[in-house]
Amino acid sequence: MSEPSWQSYVPRLERLAHDLGLRFQPVEFEAVPESFMMEIAVYGLPVRMPHWSFGVRYIYQLVQRNMGHSRLFEVVFPGNPGRAYLAAGNGVAENVLVSAHVLGHADFSSNNLLFRRCQTEVSERIVEHAAQHARQIQQAIDTHGLERVEAVLDAALALEQHIDVDQPLRRSRFPQYAEPPKPPADDAFHRRFAALDLPDADAGSAARRRAPVPPHPERDLLWFVAQYAPELDSWERDIFLAVREESFYFYPVFATQIMNEGWASYWHARLLREADFIGQQTYLDAVRCHSDVVRPAAADEQIALALNPYHLGFTLWERIVAERGLDAAFAVRAEEDDFAFIRNSLTRDLAEELGLFRYRARDGRVTVIEPDLDALHEAILAPKYNFGAPTVLVESVHADGTLDLRHDHALDGRGLDLDRSRRVLEYVQRVWRRPVRLETADPGGLTVQLSAP
Repeated sequence: MSEPSWQSYVPRLERLAHDLGLRFQPVEFEAVPESFMMEIAVYGLPVRMPHWSFGVRYIYQLVQRNMGHSRLFEVVFPGNPGRAYLAAGNGVAENVLVSAHVLGHADFSSNNLLFRRCQTEVSERIVEHAAQHARQIQQAIDTHGLERVEAVLDAALALEQHIDVDQPLRRSRFPQYAEPPKPPADDAFHRRFAALDLPDADAGSAARRRAPVPPHPERDLLWFVAQYAPELDSWERDIFLAVREESFYFYPVFATQIMNEGWASYWHARLLREADFIGQQTYLDAVRCHSDVVRPAAADEQIALALNPYHLGFTLWERIVAERGLDAAFAVRAEEDDFAFIRNSLTRDLAEELGLFRYRARDGRVTVIEPDLDALHEAILAPKYNFGAPTVLVESVHADGTLDLRHDHALDGRGLDLDRSRRVLEYVQRVWRRPVRLETADPGGLTVQLSAP
């Protein structure tokens, strides 16, 4: 008797997931060749705006795979419906496990507040939405030429992490005029003064004062360039806003990676454990695959940044469910991101149990390098601040259109790659079409001014 296909298990896994309390939008599963899987992973979407940088990423991913450092089991796109692409070359047991894993992802993205807000603002049908962006850009290429469009994409994609998710996706421009002065305090002296019959020297002659642009340091660089570049054409502005929309969609994936992968891993393990309709051999093969997925990183000198997010997230969720119950786990899944999740759930006892404190093994002795729990939290979370990008702010726009940017290196705690920063400034200057300057610091902390041209 032939082994059932992995597709035949999906409806039963979905029913079991619902019985156990998971709630998610419908998911469309599709098995695709591994080469297409890799293209999806590199581009981020099945169809996306064309740009040479994705080719560079593809080559890197290909090298990683050929060296045995990377293997793609599935790519998932949250939405309504969700889309899940599985590698056609996977075995039945692997795709049964991956299907259960996808259902965990679907529950997470359907209920996590950050995911819900960003999906609502962008689109619940991101695959079709991104395909429309790609068509618009192809039309721009046909009309304006590849070179002009590529220059705009160079600048927009160089700034794709520089968004402000605390602001709405569709935000208004800054007020054109400054706020009028606030009325004086309502006390007896000011009431008597206001009652005096004094001539108003400014009556009829006072003009409203124009507000500075920006009125405060602005960190959404994609939005600012789209709205305020002095000579930006409407089609160029649309490209910047399209890149910004897609960045809003991807931000929750980045900001909840440990939680999300851990939640999906917890649920694929639990679903497989409770799915009595899965044959013994398929189950055993899937469990072996699970062990590979959640295996912790190991090295002579362990550093938190090299941790397997599947392993850490899976372990934290197991502990939360065991100690606080499933209802508490559902609440955490809905309300937190990785910052809250790590700080609230990764305790000293659990960190010691997992050996997460940085240590060095030499001559048979293990030496703890940094036993501070807060330092461990920050080491894990540091790459996640500001969407993983340096904090660069729009400081001012001068009368001649010169754009001043400032790298907040004191708050950021990270330096800039000066060569890369110069290239990015050149990209931005091509669309800003006025001088662009950036203030940052060198490795010694001394102020550095970069400019283009």
